Amino acid sequence: MNELSTITEQPFFEFAIILALAALFGLIGKSLKQPLIVMFIALGVVMGPAILDIVKSKDNIHLLAEIGIAVLLFIVGLKLDLRIIKSVGKIALLTGLGQVLFTSFFGYFLGLAFGFTSLHSFYIAIALTFSSTIIIVKLLSDKKEIDSLHGQIAIGFLIVQDIVVIIMMIILSAIQKGGETSLSQDIIRTLVAGSGLIVFTFISMKWILPRLTNYLAQSQELLTLFSVAWAVSLAAIGEYIGFSGEVGAFLAGMSLASSEFKEAISSRLISLRDFLLLFFFVSLGADLDLSSISGQIKPAIYFSFFVLVGNPIIVLIIMGLMGYRKRTSFLAGLTVAQISEFSLIFAGLGLAVGHINKDIVGLITLVGLVTIALSTYLIIYSHQIFNFLSPFLSIFERKNILVEQENTNLDSIDYDVIIIGLGRFGNRLADMLDNHTNIRYLGIDFDPSIIRDWREKKRPIIYGDIYDPELLEVLPYSNSDVIISTIHDINLSKQLVKDLKRRKYNGKVFVTALTDKENNELTAIGIEHILIPHSLAAANFFNTYLKDKKFN
Repeated sequence: MNELSTITEQPFFEFAIILALAALFGLIGKSLKQPLIVMFIALGVVMGPAILDIVKSKDNIHLLAEIGIAVLLFIVGLKLDLRIIKSVGKIALLTGLGQVLFTSFFGYFLGLAFGFTSLHSFYIAIALTFSSTIIIVKLLSDKKEIDSLHGQIAIGFLIVQDIVVIIMMIILSAIQKGGETSLSQDIIRTLVAGSGLIVFTFISMKWILPRLTNYLAQSQELLTLFSVAWAVSLAAIGEYIGFSGEVGAFLAGMSLASSEFKEAISSRLISLRDFLLLFFFVSLGADLDLSSISGQIKPAIYFSFFVLVGNPIIVLIIMGLMGYRKRTSFLAGLTVAQISEFSLIFAGLGLAVGHINKDIVGLITLVGLVTIALSTYLIIYSHQIFNFLSPFLSIFERKNILVEQENTNLDSIDYDVIIIGLGRFGNRLADMLDNHTNIRYLGIDFDPSIIRDWREKKRPIIYGDIYDPELLEVLPYSNSDVIISTIHDINLSKQLVKDLKRRKYNGKVFVTALTDKENNELTAIGIEHILIPHSLAAANFFNTYLKDKKFN
């Protein structure tokens, strides 16, 4: 062990060991079908002071973790659909603030019930309210659900939580400074600085970045380097002004979201993001203080249960009252079923100012470890969990959901074509059908912004969700000639075709596949009509521009 400690005192060898063990833990996790996030946190615990005590270069690891966080939030901002953000802004704000208020309220009284003092209960309650933006964004990215409605809502209220935690940190920092500056001065200074950062980002997005990226795009390497520099710079500025590095990196991504090069930038940064985030999770595990945890197991179990179950229920209630489907509310709610790394930082600040002791820090740490590990599974298997719980979740859903009251006259019309899923592909189909006035079509989607957009264009649309097993009960499909599903989920496609066959539907059913593997899998079970968007685009290009060309 002494030889190992001597070797790891050299940062290069330390990082070599970290990477080698990360690969080993990742292989074990893959074999056991465990999430990599959980394995990497476990790796941090094993390498930390509690077991092997290998991690010596904490500053270096923390720096790489910070860069990884900046790149992660930059990519999220880069992929942001401003149209959806405009739609979900209200629900994100109300859900974020509502969840913080309700969780802190009930968490406080739960702390008192366990015999903690009023001040200790306050700290525990506040720590339970914050969810990990970094972990959730990583999981949603891996599941390709960042662009979904529940993904956008989740990101929205997680950003709201980040702003709340920033304010709490300012308050604690002001207390820790012992009156060097007044609390009001700190808050005003931070708000002014944050507003200045937003204005600077907007100016850059409008007048500077378009010309700069057009020039840099002549070299892919230079464009990628600039993107990382831009993300890290705004994150650093956010930290320096007392705002949030996460918010700064997020704004950096937003400033390039309208760039024609955003897909190229995103694709080149994903591998870098995954590599750097390894150090974040290792750092998180290595910083866990296991010595102060043993005496807090029983209350930690109850608090963990409260976070894992209570937080999603609070989101379900708020979103249900605002008229969202139980599926959207449930999937968004699962993203708050853990506490954040900010909760541990918050507890550390409370310890520094003497408000709480190491036992309370140990309790919050254990709740963090349990909820982060378990919520990872909840999000990975969220759709399966929803399918199981769906019959019991109807109590969180209003009878007349959003705009469904306006659907009552649509079932008396015979539609030639029904389009399920109105993203870019579905909308493009509708645009083409608009040129044929003799074809009557109906759109199906659950995104409120799409509903409003179609209604403004006087297009017939039903608020519906393909995940809803009762969708076909309200869908006027019996006399239609064609049903087209643009949803990229082969399991849903299989179920849709199966249900329509069982109901003896005689028209054609088109489903969507993204890869040759998915196409082969759908073909193997007898599905005849399969749309592959990329292949269709290539065929259209060839028929339009190349078919009749003569090449020497």
